[in-house]
Amino acid sequence: MREPVSVPAVAARKRARGAPPIVMVTAYDTPFARIVDEAGVDIILVGDSVGNNVLGYENSLGVDLGQMVHHVGAVARAKPGALIVGDMPWMSYHVDPADTVRNAASLVRAGAQAVKLEGGRRRIPAVRAILDAEIPVMGHLGLTPQSVHSLGGFAVQGKDAEAALELELDAQALVEAGCFALVLEGVPDLVASRVTGAIPIPTIGIGAGPDCDGQVLVLHDLVGLSTGRPPKFVRRYADLATASREAIARFAADVRSGDYPSAAETYHASADLRRTLGARPGG
Repeated sequence: MREPVSVPAVAARKRARGAPPIVMVTAYDTPFARIVDEAGVDIILVGDSVGNNVLGYENSLGVDLGQMVHHVGAVARAKPGALIVGDMPWMSYHVDPADTVRNAASLVRAGAQAVKLEGGRRRIPAVRAILDAEIPVMGHLGLTPQSVHSLGGFAVQGKDAEAALELELDAQALVEAGCFALVLEGVPDLVASRVTGAIPIPTIGIGAGPDCDGQVLVLHDLVGLSTGRPPKFVRRYADLATASREAIARFAADVRSGDYPSAAETYHASADLRRTLGARPGG
């Protein structure tokens, strides 16, 4: 059994100091959490991306705290050695500090060891309130999916000098507030590289180029279970959708042909039972 991954261990993982890159993958249930953990990832992110990958929502805005608690608990019951980070869903930390802390605590009670929230300087009060309750916080800058409407869609952020500098200021503010790591999503490689080099906590990129201190992908993108055209940064390592569809089609064909279940796949009545009950009707 491997050593559990801790928040301090992740916080120290800067590639510039010789540390290996951080690997983070999403999971939303017990079976996949077990598989992801056995594959050796460092962090399991129970993302609000559960909304569009599992629950059928158009985006993550339909996910509420109760659903996140449910899925964090399912992942935690796999007892992974990877660090479990739970996403704080939209409007769970845009409220007063007391409610923000209670919402973060709900994820911790379900099994999260840290929470993640989106946004920069305007979210500092929420970050500080959660940290005051001794709950570790991971930040998230760049393309923040919960801000899809204000961003005008899922577009690359920080593409001009002013926006890039604002993102750097946000990153510094999150560091000063006490975040232990920072996700950078959908930003140009140069911007991610500058931020990574400027802050002492690790950055974890998704569509942010190769210079971050780690990388994250959504599980369903990685194994080919998502629908639609994947983003540019997605590399698919398997096609489980096709494999699953073919397996189920073979099962359906075997049932319809009478090939399943076979004699070897059937629990047979004993001779005594047959004598007592007789042959089955039509048998």
